[in-house]
Amino acid sequence: MSTTGSSYGHPVSASRRLLARVRDVMSGAAGALPAEQRLQQVVQIIAADMVAEVCSAYVRRAGDQLELFATQGLKPSAVHATRLYFGEGIIGDIAASARPFALSDAQEHPNFAYRPETGEEVYHSMMGVPVLRGGRVVGVLAVQNRTRRQYAEEEVETLQTVAMVLAELIGGGELIDQRELQPGGGQAARPLRVEGLELNGGLGIGTAVLHLPKVQVDRLVAEDPDEELSRLHAAFKSMHGELDNLLESEALAAGGEHRDVLETYRLIADDAGWLTRIEDAIGSGLTAEAAVQRVQNDIRARMGQVSDPYLRERIADLDDLAYRLIGHLVGPNGEAATEALPEKAVLIARNMGPAQLLDYDPELLVGLVLEEGSPTSHVAIIARALDIPVVGHARDVLSTIDAGDTVVVDASHGHVYLRPSADILSAFEAGLRSFQQEKERYAELRDQPAQTLDGIDVDLHINAGLMIDMPNLERSGAKGVGLFRTEVAFMARSKFLGVDEQTELYTQVLDGADGRSVVFRTLDIGGDKVLPHWGGADGENPAMGWRAIRVSLDRPALLRQQVRGMIRAAAGRELRVMFPMIAEVAEFKAARELLDKEWQRESDRGNPLPESLAVGAMLEVPSLAFQMPALLNVADFIAVGSNDLGQFLFAHDRGDPRLAGRYDMLSPIVLKFFKSVVEQCDAADVPVSLCGEMAGRPLEAMALVGVGFRRMSMAATAVGRVKAVIRSVDTAELAEYIDGLLDSPEHTIRDHLEAYAGKHDISI
Repeated sequence: MSTTGSSYGHPVSASRRLLARVRDVMSGAAGALPAEQRLQQVVQIIAADMVAEVCSAYVRRAGDQLELFATQGLKPSAVHATRLYFGEGIIGDIAASARPFALSDAQEHPNFAYRPETGEEVYHSMMGVPVLRGGRVVGVLAVQNRTRRQYAEEEVETLQTVAMVLAELIGGGELIDQRELQPGGGQAARPLRVEGLELNGGLGIGTAVLHLPKVQVDRLVAEDPDEELSRLHAAFKSMHGELDNLLESEALAAGGEHRDVLETYRLIADDAGWLTRIEDAIGSGLTAEAAVQRVQNDIRARMGQVSDPYLRERIADLDDLAYRLIGHLVGPNGEAATEALPEKAVLIARNMGPAQLLDYDPELLVGLVLEEGSPTSHVAIIARALDIPVVGHARDVLSTIDAGDTVVVDASHGHVYLRPSADILSAFEAGLRSFQQEKERYAELRDQPAQTLDGIDVDLHINAGLMIDMPNLERSGAKGVGLFRTEVAFMARSKFLGVDEQTELYTQVLDGADGRSVVFRTLDIGGDKVLPHWGGADGENPAMGWRAIRVSLDRPALLRQQVRGMIRAAAGRELRVMFPMIAEVAEFKAARELLDKEWQRESDRGNPLPESLAVGAMLEVPSLAFQMPALLNVADFIAVGSNDLGQFLFAHDRGDPRLAGRYDMLSPIVLKFFKSVVEQCDAADVPVSLCGEMAGRPLEAMALVGVGFRRMSMAATAVGRVKAVIRSVDTAELAEYIDGLLDSPEHTIRDHLEAYAGKHDISI
């Protein structure tokens, strides 16, 4: 405790005393006063109670400015005149970082911003905390002293607790129009197209339903902390029972990775650290529900600034759990009901936890739009299991839409159309009908061979990464799984998978393939694929940094455990393993040596071995192409990874929106490169395939057939349309046509290929 601690009193009793006085101003006789007068009374009470010469309240305004709204100690004329931007001055730093500051000499701080109109030059020490509402900074509360005072940790905690009580007054619309605090100012009502990211492809048209889980917390200050702790523990128990029931629901009865996601979510609910923080907040004088809200506000504000995508995605899981727990504390019978859905609903949310999505009837959902989210977020995995089109990273969509608006979710292209015009809506409705008809037509091709007009067979495989993808093998009529992304299962879990767990997973995959070929790609982690339990740094250039096979070779136990699981799972069956991001033959040989050691280890122990083994390399790094003869002597097959290869060929960061569309995979450069690789593989009698998004696009697939590819792997939803293209081309004629374009200096030959397809009645 600092030297001022004795005058401030026992921290817990002092906190409760101050909370009680603030509560009286907010809800007692003073509650009828205008909001600004109540705020002024509150800062006076805080200044007196905390033995501070100054207490000031700043309110967030449009444009991320902080306006002085009330003060005790600074010049009254500074109210509404003093403004600071986020990041400007110490007050701005508190808002930008969403963290408290406690400084014994604020004027010595490098970011101190002097405002002469306030008269604050005589005050040295400063303590300030953010005012958080819904995880968003809506203001700053600060105290100052003339002396160089060392503020105690308990004083910071008390000011944070009071700030939470003030949050509804500052951010609830009584002081300023709430629309000022919304991104974009809350202006809407006109047709709008919002760009986003495809999280699960498809097309949906429906009515907007806003997912804004709000449980009203009316009682903030506790009368009996022991009783609040008992209520908290009872609500925890009730919430866990609800989650257990959810895990037994029909939607999850089939098992798979989506069920694993909810198991992980259940583990998050068990986190002791989260519960301890809530208990501590109750100890500061808050009710159980207010304590949950305060802890979650703090977590969201702090983690919202973290760059790690996995950690950011966990905010949604924690939000979900916090809303559920508050619902059990204040809701009728401990339940917070979700809104009834219209017949065709598009759910709009900032982000969601997986259980929140399952609170809605999936039969009525035709789309999901998230302001945040990623392809590996838990809610995206659940949505894929339910076949719901999802667009993520739809920036500020909540502030530009009203409940009941018509929405078109074009998830396959990452577009969301809000309040579309009659012409646009009619076009998408026709597209939806055509999409359904196409699906029916492609379904009729399921058992037909992917054979060209001149009798050339092309093997079509699917890409997969979760058990929920495996039924698509049968539905699509594909030959097998050309790329099983083993890292996806790791990303969906909160801990690293052991050998036994991996063996079980790979066994399930092979069983699900039912005799069809499966190619397991070893872990391709790093870059944009961050594991929750992995501490590796991304570096300045993560796509070309420490990732994929580089990680596996530097951590050989990682690779050995993985291939051990594969060998055991494939006992008596074919095993096909592929190493990602091989840059030179030496890397392939080093990885193959580790696999061979595990094979020998299993053999020495008398364990059953796979019936056959094929080991391949992914050609994604252009340097490997210059060692093709040596590679073809040691590799059993080659898979060209078009996604990474494209960005490496053109030095093109595919995650940079400024470069979107600058380079085309139908460039003569790319196709000539592909043709050279195919010819060398064919000459050495080594199978070669292409894996990646390129293979799933009809025009690109046509070009790949034209340069010689006879094996391709793609998303399961693309198999039907690519098969339709293959069945309508003559390979000899197409190859001759493309050969004539490969030396072209043009940026792309896309227009030429589209013209060719039109002339030959090829559906692209």
